[in-house]
Formats: sequence, C-alpha cells, structure tokens
Amino acid sequence: MHPLIQLLLINAAVSAAAFVGLWLIGLKLKDVSFIDSWWGLGMGLIALTSWLQMGPTPHGNLLLILCAVWALRLGGYLLWRWRKNGPDRRYVTMMAHAQSERGWSFAKASFLLVFALQFLLQFIIALPVQLGHGSAAPLGALAYVGAAIAVIGILFETIGDAQLTAFKAKPDNAGKVMDKGLWRFTRHPNYFGDACVWWGLWLIAAQTPQGLWTLPAPVLMTFLLTKWSGVPTVEGRMRRKRPDYEAYVQRTSSFVPWFPKKG
Repeated sequence: MHPLIQLLLINAAVSAAAFVGLWLIGLKLKDVSFIDSWWGLGMGLIALTSWLQMGPTPHGNLLLILCAVWALRLGGYLLWRWRKNGPDRRYVTMMAHAQSERGWSFAKASFLLVFALQFLLQFIIALPVQLGHGSAAPLGALAYVGAAIAVIGILFETIGDAQLTAFKAKPDNAGKVMDKGLWRFTRHPNYFGDACVWWGLWLIAAQTPQGLWTLPAPVLMTFLLTKWSGVPTVEGRMRRKRPDYEAYVQRTSSFVPWFPKKG
C-alpha cells in the first residue's frame, strides 16, 4: 500500500473513532453543542497522527506546531464557551427540527447531521497538515510566507474572541453591537483569522509535491466560513436581535478587514 494512502486511512480511522466516542457522549448528555470544540482539537489530533507516522521534517514540524497552537486555542475557547453558556441554540433547533419534521431519533439526527458531517468536513480541510509532511527539503520562501499568514490568523481570531468576550461580560453592553477593536474593521475577525490560518498552512504544504494538491482544503474552509455555517448564521441571528446591526453592516467590511465607511 502506498504510504500516503496508509497515512490517510489511519488518520480516518483515528478521527472516526474519536467522533463515535463523542457521539456516544452526546447521546448521554442529550446535547451535541460541545462538538464545536472538537472542530479545532480534532484538526490538531490529525496533524499529530500525521507527524507521528511521517516522522520529523521541516515542513511537517512547522505544520504540527502551528496547527497545534491554533487547535488548542480555538478548541479550549469553544469548550469554555459551551461550559459557560450551555447548549447552543443552533444545534437545539437542528435536533428538534429533525425529530419533529423528519421523525428521526436524537441518535440518528445527531449522528448524520452533526458528527458524520463534521468528520467528513474536518478530514478534508485537514488535508494540508496530513499531506504536507513528505519532503525533507528545507523550508523555502513560500513556507515562511504561509507561516506568517497563519500566525497573523491565530493572533487575529484570538484577539477578536477576547475583545468580544470582554464586551459581552459588561452588563451595560447587553443588546448592543460590538464595533470596537478588530470588530471595527471587519464584522467577523474570528472567521477571517480562521481562513488565514488554513491558507497559511496550505502555503506551507504547497512546497511539498503532494501538499500542493490540497488546495480544496482552504477553499472549502473559506466557503464554510463565508457562505454556510459562519457568516450567514451569525448575521441572520444578529439582524433579528440587534436593531443597530444593519447600520453596522453598512459601514463595516463583511470579512476582509478594511477601514469603516463614513456617514
């Protein structure tokens, strides 16, 4: 068997086992909201299993370090948020709809709509940290550029999340729109940071023969963030709950940071 095929099969088996275990926990809790934290942590696990199989290489070491930092930060933050706030209304609504409209059990709905789907998406998006290990060549300019973009992304989403958390912690801000700090320049600094991380990781992987072909990973990640589960979900809810949000939309860049419009 080709080493790369073996790598992917082992990674898929490890990831699938983790998702099944988490699904069983979700059945016991009757809540699947914690799966958001595994989005990052699971990527880190895949990066680690790839590194263990392929052995240390300049590109592999850099991919593992950056992915691990991103995964631990994001996973830890989302786990803390779930513990603090309880079940996420998005998942509660999804499960209720599947059970009432489709007649599915909680077990079936959570497995198909949450755990199996996220397993597939996570595995595809993690392709750069799986296939970017196979070269012993030294790091080149493209890898350094990718590392810089990934670091900027990690800092961007970390600062954005910290600013939003501090804003929400103040009772006087209840019902208000966060438009300070990084949120003054983009409505979604956390999502923009996420996209930067995965484009940066792809640039590192792209210096290896097989890593170059993992371009669909950052493309898919950007699509999910901007067109599917990221921006549309948040903005739909904010427009319903925050009367001032439409004005914020008119003056603030949707995704890529830019100076706010005047007037």
